[in-house]
Amino acid sequence: MNLTTIAPGREMVMRHYRESLFFAAHIPAVKEDISVLDIGSGAGFPGIPMAIAKPKWQVTLVESNQKKAVFLRESARELANVHVSRSRVENIDFHADWVVARAVDPREVLRNVPSLAPQVGLMIGESDFSALRSEFQIAWTEPIRLPWGDQKLCVYGRST
Repeated sequence: MNLTTIAPGREMVMRHYRESLFFAAHIPAVKEDISVLDIGSGAGFPGIPMAIAKPKWQVTLVESNQKKAVFLRESARELANVHVSRSRVENIDFHADWVVARAVDPREVLRNVPSLAPQVGLMIGESDFSALRSEFQIAWTEPIRLPWGDQKLCVYGRST
């Protein structure tokens, strides 16, 4: 099963691992032990690298695709701070400190923010963020550009 369109190698390390770790390093968490919902986790990004880098965080990987959820469970078997939920975002019935997403429709995530978590983090294209910035009741911090280009931002906000 192909979980990512990027072939193994340098670009995969950059696009998946480095982006996920950079994203996690910039989450403005006020406490060490936060809970995070990674919506549409797919191959486990950004959730699994976040959980490895931040072992005190409780990370729930939310994935609606059964085959991907099975892959995630197997991949995270040795990570005590990772749980996998095979669910669609609108069916999640628990609350976390943060909801994060990377390769899913940001509007779908933002529509569900108040019921999922008070804080949200997205890895999103610059033009996509400009288009939705004022569309939702989110108080955004200043976006952080990924340092290796490609017009991608890390954005963090709080539901108002």
